[in-house]
Amino acid sequence: MCLHAPVLSLSGRNTMNPFSLEGKVALVTGAGRGLGQGIARALAQAGADIVGVVNTSRSTQTRDEIETLGRQYDEIQADLSQTSSAAQVVAQASAFHGHIDILVNNSGIIKRNDSLAYTEEEWDLVVDLNLKSVFFLCQAFARQVISQGTPAKIINIASMLSYKGGFRVPSYTASKSGVKGITMSLANEWAGKGINVNAIAPGYMATDNTENLREDPVRAAEILGRIPAGRWGSADDIGGAAVFLASRASDYVHGFTIAVDGGWLAR
Repeated sequence: MCLHAPVLSLSGRNTMNPFSLEGKVALVTGAGRGLGQGIARALAQAGADIVGVVNTSRSTQTRDEIETLGRQYDEIQADLSQTSSAAQVVAQASAFHGHIDILVNNSGIIKRNDSLAYTEEEWDLVVDLNLKSVFFLCQAFARQVISQGTPAKIINIASMLSYKGGFRVPSYTASKSGVKGITMSLANEWAGKGINVNAIAPGYMATDNTENLREDPVRAAEILGRIPAGRWGSADDIGGAAVFLASRASDYVHGFTIAVDGGWLAR
């Protein structure tokens, strides 16, 4: 007899591992690279099948990694800056498996410019993708899981600039402050409907969005000097927090933004 056999509840669910995502389907925006790819990989390692949303078809690496883990990977190409995409993306994602359980709002862009010179086009490009699309994807996802009658998890990707003002990125700061805010707002409305809404605020990560900063020796030294962990973060550093917020382990966590920042906010 195996003394370590998993204990099953009356529903047959494995109660030994509250972090297991077996049988779950996760919709991850921006899954083709960077933080989105790292989050998708971590969720798949925990047992979830992945539906990745990309602007262009360039997620061959993501597909290979997910399928190597023995999980299914499906892909949707969509322009998330268009509000009309939200309902279509959620409907298509749920159709792959007949249900959808986890939403990760990761897609985002940044435009750097002096505030005196910032244009309306720059503002709208950032806010439409980073904030407006996040809300409407959350809305479409919530409608879907409520119709399914199943519990669900939403993970929004915030930023250090959800807490700070930043420099030469007014629209990005506004959008990421907004992400933190709507995470709390939606949690207030949807916790009683079985939907957990939380967020992750990545610290300074070695991604495309921070390439300019990392190439600036002065700014790079300033940033690194403030990180107690002594290094820039990587996509893999976000995975544990994502699995926690996507799993039953976080069932009593609502409306909170977890900073994964190497201690930057504590300095």
